[in-house]
Amino acid sequence: MAQFIKIYPQNPNEKEIDRVVKVLKEGGLVIYPTDTVYGLGCDITNTKALERIAKIKGIKLDKANFSFVCHDLSNISDYVKQIDTSTFKLLKRALPGPYTFILPGNNNLPKEFKKKNTVGIRVPDNSIALEIVKQLGNPIVSTSIHDDDDVIEYTTDPELIFEKWQNLVDVVIDGGYGDNQPSTIIDLSGSEPVVVREGKGSIDFL
Repeated sequence: MAQFIKIYPQNPNEKEIDRVVKVLKEGGLVIYPTDTVYGLGCDITNTKALERIAKIKGIKLDKANFSFVCHDLSNISDYVKQIDTSTFKLLKRALPGPYTFILPGNNNLPKEFKKKNTVGIRVPDNSIALEIVKQLGNPIVSTSIHDDDDVIEYTTDPELIFEKWQNLVDVVIDGGYGDNQPSTIIDLSGSEPVVVREGKGSIDFL
């Protein structure tokens, strides 16, 4: 049974963040709030945890399109090929924010993602998510949690999320109601930005 941990986004409690980070370091799965929908995440360096998420999603790990949630742009050079100045400026304008940017991956990608040429990067505008990644010291791999309901694609109530996921994950964070709109996905791996999915983030800055 998962732990249900209340964390206030305005001022995340350090002790509660530490509890979550400890679970992640031990290979646990965590459901946490972002600036869009609630996400399911684990430590990017933990193979067993990555396999658990892939199994829950019913996909093969090497085929999975997970995002890497980073604390800020300084993290991204760990996994992304060197980007030009205009791309960097674009990222700086948009992040933190409700966007997933697809960028060319480099040779440092965890072995599970070595076959991938690109990687999705997120820096959500949510203090709980950012604090967790900061304390963990490396990105978390993340995927949105979908709802089985045909009308509501994403569950926004943390208590309902806990009810549904308590036996599949190790921690569910109650960071208040989530949004029901996913991030906007923009592919920056080619010569021109391509909007793959329009979500919560406006694309006016492109």
